[in-house]
Amino acid sequence: MNDSHHEFIAGIGGLEPRHRGCVATIGSFDGVHRGHQAILARLREEGQKLGLPTLVMVFEPQPHEYFSRESAPARLMRLREKVNALFALGVDWVLCLRFNEHLRSLSAQAFIDDILVRRLAVAHLEIGDDFRFGCDRAGDFSLLQQAGKKYGFAVRDTRTFLLNGERVSSTRVRQLLEEDGLTEAATLLGHPFGVGGRVVYGKRLGRTLGVPTANIGLGRYRSPVRGVYVVDACLSHSEQRWPAVANVGVRPTVDGNAKPLLEVHLLDFSGELYGEWLCVEFRQKLRNEKKFNSLDELKQQIQQDIKAARQYFADAK
Repeated sequence: MNDSHHEFIAGIGGLEPRHRGCVATIGSFDGVHRGHQAILARLREEGQKLGLPTLVMVFEPQPHEYFSRESAPARLMRLREKVNALFALGVDWVLCLRFNEHLRSLSAQAFIDDILVRRLAVAHLEIGDDFRFGCDRAGDFSLLQQAGKKYGFAVRDTRTFLLNGERVSSTRVRQLLEEDGLTEAATLLGHPFGVGGRVVYGKRLGRTLGVPTANIGLGRYRSPVRGVYVVDACLSHSEQRWPAVANVGVRPTVDGNAKPLLEVHLLDFSGELYGEWLCVEFRQKLRNEKKFNSLDELKQQIQQDIKAARQYFADAK
């Protein structure tokens, strides 16, 4: 994940003396939506002004996931996608802290003293206006400002980013995706919603249905979208986008209670995709996943889905 100046720092242990002196921001940055992009633009500006590298601090798992465990909402992106999106927006370093008992029990003051001041020597901190941290929830804008006066770093809060009078947040994007509001979600994100992953060996069921699919294992990732969609598939080794149909879910006709899976059928594509990194951008929902009485019924439905997708792409031209 590193190139000449982009660096992914895994945990506090990954910090070295050379990382001291930076401009930073802290948050979950799930989805890297337009509100996040506004914070990052200000961070870049500040970094250029001070001649310092930019650092984004994220947590894994995200704090709300740590506390609510299984009932945590679906993520908009996996860690790798988030880090790549941050790098693409000009961030130099991404520091990922393991959110565990130790970090959870740090007071806001200890977090400032140990991490922001001692290890990072932050010169400027950019935060969202609703940001809170520390086991005592005492870490807010005013505490950071006091610390900044004491240690000599500037703190600035980025006002909530509004689009057509509506607050842009990861929660809102997730809600829109769950309600199939793909267009509105793309507006808040600044790009279509997508999911990426490596193509893995599946049960090769697609071949027996006459429709070869690329299977992307989602691991522990729970997708905010479920069902069958018209998508653009982007192959990692090329800039090419390929019209495709994707199914996100658990394949009720075949597996019943399997792990979530993303299956993609690229229209008129021939070639091997195993091991490739494939990113899928969701364009339009065709239907919910449903259990069919037979593989024949499923076969017919898949042909209808493909026909509908071809129509979508023909109309989009």
